Amino acid sequence: MIEDLRREWSQFALKFNSDHSTINFLWHEIERQYTHKTRHYHNLSHINSMLTQVEDFKSSITNYDAFLLAVWYHDIIYEPTKKNNEERSALLAKKRLKTLNIDDKTSETVQALIVSTKKHEVLLTDNIDNSYLLDIDLSILGANWETYQEYLKNIRKEYAIFPNFMYRKGRKKVLRHFLERETLYFTKDYQTKFEKKARENLSKELNQL
Repeated sequence: MIEDLRREWSQFALKFNSDHSTINFLWHEIERQYTHKTRHYHNLSHINSMLTQVEDFKSSITNYDAFLLAVWYHDIIYEPTKKNNEERSALLAKKRLKTLNIDDKTSETVQALIVSTKKHEVLLTDNIDNSYLLDIDLSILGANWETYQEYLKNIRKEYAIFPNFMYRKGRKKVLRHFLERETLYFTKDYQTKFEKKARENLSKELNQL
């Protein structure tokens, strides 16, 4: 999978910059960040899943380049003990996109898309891109229960620094926040495919905490 992602990144990045050393540098940073020993869910498998899902609605995305860049960089920085991971990821993306010769307008779009994953609220409303990004990022919530349980185990590992009573308290807050929303997903595609199952999974997890 990693080698496939490396090739996918390289082919994509060549659209903006023909300097292979720059592209390789950026890939090695991406690989290093997403394969860190503390990454159990927010890793390259997560990125791969998102990139795979994008193919299903590629024609619906207005700014496809910005969308893909946001996927690659939205979790580039992920420290469970910090509350500003999205902002830091967006800032790093801004610096790295400059080396790819990405124009300022696209870069600003990428940064906003990344920051929108903080509270999972749509910030860009000119098109449906932001909605799709948030939906694919949370598609795991609508997986079958066995897959969802594996996701829970990996999330818990990422928050291993916190004792159970603290983790459960924080997790309950997150679950209730999502369940109180009118819809978990923003697009009709994901509401139809995942909404019901996602609510069942979240409710079941909440009852077990």
